[in-house]
Amino acid sequence: MTIQGASPDLYNEDLAPATVRNWGPFSIFNVWTSDVHSLWGYYLAASLFLFCGGFVNFIIAIGIGSLIIYVLMNMVGYAGVKTGVPYPVLARASFGIWGANIPALVRAIVACFWYGAQTAAASGAIVALLIRSQWFADFNANTHFLGHSGLEVICFVVIWALQLLIIQRGMETVRRFQDWAGPAVWVMMLILAIYLCVKSGTFAFTSDIPMDVLKEKTKDAGVPGEPGSWTSLFAVAAIWVTYFSALYLNFCDFARYAPDKAALRKGNIWGLPVNLILFSLVAGVTTIAAYDVYHEVLLHPDQISAKFDSWFLAALAALTFAVATLGINVVANFVSPAFDFSNVFPRQIDFKKGGYIAALIALVLYPFAPWEGSAASFVNVIGATMGPIFGVMMVDYYLIRKGEVDVEALYREDGEFRFQGGWHVNAFIAAGIGAFFSSILPNFTNWLPSWWGVYGWFFGVAIAGAIYYVLRTAAVSAGAKMAKA
Repeated sequence: MTIQGASPDLYNEDLAPATVRNWGPFSIFNVWTSDVHSLWGYYLAASLFLFCGGFVNFIIAIGIGSLIIYVLMNMVGYAGVKTGVPYPVLARASFGIWGANIPALVRAIVACFWYGAQTAAASGAIVALLIRSQWFADFNANTHFLGHSGLEVICFVVIWALQLLIIQRGMETVRRFQDWAGPAVWVMMLILAIYLCVKSGTFAFTSDIPMDVLKEKTKDAGVPGEPGSWTSLFAVAAIWVTYFSALYLNFCDFARYAPDKAALRKGNIWGLPVNLILFSLVAGVTTIAAYDVYHEVLLHPDQISAKFDSWFLAALAALTFAVATLGINVVANFVSPAFDFSNVFPRQIDFKKGGYIAALIALVLYPFAPWEGSAASFVNVIGATMGPIFGVMMVDYYLIRKGEVDVEALYREDGEFRFQGGWHVNAFIAAGIGAFFSSILPNFTNWLPSWWGVYGWFFGVAIAGAIYYVLRTAAVSAGAKMAKA
């Protein structure tokens, strides 16, 4: 779509409103299968299962969280369907035409962290398979550099490079890849669960994992209360919601290709509450069965598959999990920074170059591996940084603008969204205060209760959204009085 009077510093073909809208319910559904059905998604679900102390508690907590996710994704998705613009362009409506580069870069940097985490998880599955061979096991044990074993580094770089091939032909290739990569892991997850249930001789919805084991495994995650308590269940629901914090911002990158809201809702209902609950159910059953078979808590599916007696089954599991993890990286951690970096320098950076930049940053992060450690803690720290941005954008779109945005003005330097020289000061004040309470205080001080960080994303959304609404309505009221005078 061509925008009349668009500034070349704000516009290129990748940032333009979508004109081809062929992402039906199945493609939207597979955004979520690709996003959730990964090694990290399973790891988080299995980790959260331990906090619930039982299967019924787990499904209740995950179910509540999944319904909240569905509502929030519909909110940002509707904005994408109506405007047809990607996340960094939509952010111009609340942060200003130049100010939007800041939330775009925040999202891009977070994507780079997740890109590295997912790539490391996928390469870990390959490593677990290869070390079944004595030669690779010796090489893995005796060769080290960049803070990792030589085998880990080689597998990481290979998986990292393979992902670059997927974005060579743009968003249509992304759609085709995710349409088969997401469902593939469902098949492998079911095989994994069935194999373990048959091996254990039972199909259990009740956990045999002793409470002392649960406490030991969850003691450093920062989740309040004992496993199975109400405080733990609320925390599990909150962490599950926070896991999707990055996609709350940029789901419009995908929703803008949907033909209408009905297609979006249908894809979301199957892809989110239905798919998330079923995926978590399988993760829970697998965790219980793995404990019954191996008498240890195994949270990583590649750890489980590495114990298979059948080399073929282990290889099938490792390759499927690796492909599925490539799927989430393409969907969640390639597409967003590709648009985000392009938004900063639209003349010089297109979709492909933006994706390459994200991949390069993830490669540089690998030696430091900031994603290693507790899954719950990593999700909370990363998610808390994005809550304030989401709060400002949703309050602006729904409460201030009532869902009406002048799309063409988003691409003009002298239009409605110029604010103060291209920056909307009120949005940055609100987001800054929100980030102070959601991310800075809980992560760098001990001034707040220990449980605060678990709900950091929610505090960020609420505080930033409320402050923005007050500042924006006051500014609008003052402007109206000046106009009358």
